[in-house]
Amino acid sequence: METRPECARPQGAPRWVALFYRPDTASWQVGAQAPDRSPVLYALGEMTQTLRARGDEVTVALWGPKDEDWHRYDASATPVTPTTSAPLTTSVPSASAEPTKLAERMHDRRHQVLMAGLSKAGLYDLAPDDVTAVQTLVDRLDETTVRTVADWLATAAER
Repeated sequence: METRPECARPQGAPRWVALFYRPDTASWQVGAQAPDRSPVLYALGEMTQTLRARGDEVTVALWGPKDEDWHRYDASATPVTPTTSAPLTTSVPSASAEPTKLAERMHDRRHQVLMAGLSKAGLYDLAPDDVTAVQTLVDRLDETTVRTVADWLATAAER
């Protein structure tokens, strides 16, 4: 059974800092830091997705200012099995693969927009049911609607 050392409080003036646990070195590494919360949460979401895509277990500590001192915020990253999206197929037969490439590119773009919106809303650690819900939205909605939903999420996060 692996034991993780407790995440130490970052040094210096309080700011937003995301720390990732590195099992290979048994240490915590700064993944992102900024005076504002939003960019750190966005980077946290992107790094979490990347590590999970590699098959790594993700453990995160999020530190930020509170009453002019350091405060550790809840940013637990529950291990989730990485999922891969099924290849997109088009129902229109064609002689070339161009429409399929375009359809895949648009599908990936909608997925990226929705994941960015979720990250801005602080939802960067998705459970398997959440991943399925995102995939369903990406498959069924056009890009304009996905962008609108992502904008709603980002606006809700600011409140």
